[in-house]
Amino acid sequence: MKRLLLRSHSHSRSSCATWVKCLGASLLVAAGLAACGEGGGTGTAAQSTGADRVFPNPTSPPPTLGDFDGDFAAFMAKAAALKPEIMQRQMALLQLRYDLANRAEGGPASCKTSRGKPVQTGVRVKTPPGLGFRELAGMTPAAIKDADAFPAGFLPLPHPNHPVGGMVFPVSSIDGIKRQTGRDLTRFDLDFDLPEHLLPEFPPAIFLTTRKDLGDVSRGQLVTTENFWALFKDILNPKQLDGLRLLLTPFPQQQFNLTSDRNSARPSLGVACFDCHINGSTNGATHQVGDIRPQAMRNRIDTTSLRGVAMQPIFGSQRGLASVEDFTEFEQRAAYFDGDPEAATRKGLNPLERGSQVHNMAEMQKILDFPPSKLDPLGKLDRSRATESELRGEGLFFGKAQCATCHSGVAFTDGTLHDLQVERFFRHRLINGQQTKDDGPIKTFTLRGVKDTPPYFHDGRLLTLDDTVEFFNLVLGLRLGDDEKQDLVAYMCAL
Repeated sequence: MKRLLLRSHSHSRSSCATWVKCLGASLLVAAGLAACGEGGGTGTAAQSTGADRVFPNPTSPPPTLGDFDGDFAAFMAKAAALKPEIMQRQMALLQLRYDLANRAEGGPASCKTSRGKPVQTGVRVKTPPGLGFRELAGMTPAAIKDADAFPAGFLPLPHPNHPVGGMVFPVSSIDGIKRQTGRDLTRFDLDFDLPEHLLPEFPPAIFLTTRKDLGDVSRGQLVTTENFWALFKDILNPKQLDGLRLLLTPFPQQQFNLTSDRNSARPSLGVACFDCHINGSTNGATHQVGDIRPQAMRNRIDTTSLRGVAMQPIFGSQRGLASVEDFTEFEQRAAYFDGDPEAATRKGLNPLERGSQVHNMAEMQKILDFPPSKLDPLGKLDRSRATESELRGEGLFFGKAQCATCHSGVAFTDGTLHDLQVERFFRHRLINGQQTKDDGPIKTFTLRGVKDTPPYFHDGRLLTLDDTVEFFNLVLGLRLGDDEKQDLVAYMCAL
């Protein structure tokens, strides 16, 4: 199996101190490019360059190590030696695209996640020099494309190492899962790229449609094979308990398995469904879709929440799975192995029995509920609890902003696909191993509990709700004012 890697210098997982060094190096790179006339300023409105001007040159294909020859120790040493430069390259791209600061002030005062993590605020996507979002909104898509002025943060977001891909987990999940189960989801060749403060709270709360009276049934704990029985034995029926057990059970996976063709230092039992869908929600772990080839054309995918999954009619990154059962079986058979059936057979494919195992797993997923909100039974704001800003935002959501055209009903999804034709705004190019391209039809994600599950869009390219509003304002030509944008964010925080 061919492995594609970049050069680097160390194999240890990034600690907080290491990340600080990496970020510092990226900032120096960005500053150097700016000094050479290829970077932007340091303000919030006009500071990004075109997406093809990062270090090292992202339009050049990354060097390869050739075919994996079966010598695991040698391969791990080479791959580990490439890791820092891989991450420096990706962090340099992120720094030029976004403001990655830890900043949660200035937004709606009540905008916190279900367990109290402050929601990150502000527009983080940087715009080209001399152009703010107000100026861009006055330009046609063709003019923006001709001027190469589409904000780079609105372009498809590459996987941390796009030529290699595979599942990558945030540090919080790696540490929590290792502490409770002894399994280590660290990759010796790669780290997760987005900072923890821009990710969902960890661990997220669990709400059940069957026991709304209990609130967060996780009791603030990370649910694993170590504690699920004690937490849920008096709440779930036997089928649901067995389904939860299976959702927490690790199965062999492309990067984490017992063979020598893996990306973990030690042989691994694999990955559990709830390693990405932590507590039935999401930790922001990233992967690549299995239905697109060649590798450069594959989309990065952000892990979606399973909350309210019973109310959604289509599932999976391939957008062609008609039931929760189909989704569950597909994920274990194909997505775990990057859509490579041959690798699945070699590394330990574990087919699930449809009538009992898949059914039980789906039954558990179907009772995962949305978090509490300010909505009434018909999906409208409870006026006795809503703020004036939230009420104005609701009017915009169902009116001028046209959000409800797709995000409709009590689950805030029309259950279908839409093509935003974002390619109207940019020229195709290679960025860190990913070929920018048409996104094509994307399924409408539910907006219930959306404040809990950043980043946004299918590949996580939008870091905050403010970014999301700016993106749709530009792409759909909505002409929203600054106050209207703030009211929309306030409304989405109430969902």
